[in-house]
Amino acid sequence: MRSRAEWYPLKEVMIHRPSIEIEYAMLAPKPFLFERAFNVGKAIREHRRLEEILEEEGVRVRRLEDEIIEHAENSPEFRRKLIEYILQNIHFYGKMDEVRSAMQDLQRNLEKLDSSTLFDYMVLEPSIDLKTDYENRAVYPTVYSNIPLANLYFMRDQQAVADRGMIIGNMKRDQRKKETEITEFFFRNAMGEANIFKVPQSSHFEGGDFMPADSFSLIGVGLRTDLNGAFSAMNSGMITSDEVIIVENPKYEFSKGDNMVNMHLDTYFNIAGDGIAVTSMYLASRAKATIYGRASSGNYERVGESTLLDYLKSKNFNIIDLSIPEQLAYSSNFLTVRDRRIISVEVKSVVKRLISDGAFDAVTENIVRQELSKMSDGIFPDRRDVSSAGIEYINAELIELTGGYGGAHCMTATLERQN
Repeated sequence: MRSRAEWYPLKEVMIHRPSIEIEYAMLAPKPFLFERAFNVGKAIREHRRLEEILEEEGVRVRRLEDEIIEHAENSPEFRRKLIEYILQNIHFYGKMDEVRSAMQDLQRNLEKLDSSTLFDYMVLEPSIDLKTDYENRAVYPTVYSNIPLANLYFMRDQQAVADRGMIIGNMKRDQRKKETEITEFFFRNAMGEANIFKVPQSSHFEGGDFMPADSFSLIGVGLRTDLNGAFSAMNSGMITSDEVIIVENPKYEFSKGDNMVNMHLDTYFNIAGDGIAVTSMYLASRAKATIYGRASSGNYERVGESTLLDYLKSKNFNIIDLSIPEQLAYSSNFLTVRDRRIISVEVKSVVKRLISDGAFDAVTENIVRQELSKMSDGIFPDRRDVSSAGIEYINAELIELTGGYGGAHCMTATLERQN
């Protein structure tokens, strides 16, 4: 597994087709870290189309569920480890003797179950409360799901692949912490990947905050990745670029709380090709950047400060500016499949959907409407400056799936880019 620059040809990705777990999120989107509710059936069709586009572009696509099921069917050793994982994460509550008996039954029964059911147990992580009905001399179960992993389809965030291997993150929000356990379990036990660094539990690092750019790498810090996590990733041995830039993810003056504006680096910044950045210049100018250079010892040492915008200019990047509506509608969350060719969301439709669904607070919506009224040169990526930069785009729509707070970049875990 290797990825040295975001514009190198994309050869292999991992995705996860959303399933029953996101149906739970539709009951209460905000607590599940979703921006809005959406049509699950349409969302799954969008995800299938994203997979088709990737394959049409010559990218090998691994689907997490299919891969785990296939390995469980073909490898007794992998199936044994999968069952052990499930036994550690399914819990019974009630009288001690009844809990003990239920666990013994579960151990026997898991051997008989199909691999698809085992995968569902991984994602839903059920708990069973065994209540005693003394009048009828019976035990009846109440079943809970310990935070179904509704965000698992955002496969970017659990890990990052750099030029020497994989960095397994540690996610900040409780709703997502279990996701890294599942992906690490797969990469180690199914793919046999040994070149893995795991961020310590005392730190937080998420893959959406990592962006490799050949001679330099960017790591965003803020609401999700913290400074300790950035340092852990930087010194993991997996990153070998000449410089690592730790960027403090900025926000608009009018923005509130933990939202799309500054959740991850890729929510306001991306690289569409060699020397071409797409970002909100306003946000990039407010993003403090600390520069670390690679010393002769191989360690990184602090060598200066800048802003993200000024640093990009010092590297002679052509910068395509995003308006507030474009940035809020996931314009920067495209996936670069090769130099100057990207998979983007249907930004214009997403903006309309965000407004119609009342996703913005009153202040933000007013600003978005004002900005839209001034935009005469089209909406990203259907703009003259985008085509003038030689950027080709494939519209993946993703109008429903972006309701979970992310686009094509968030939904794909890069496993391999060709040097």
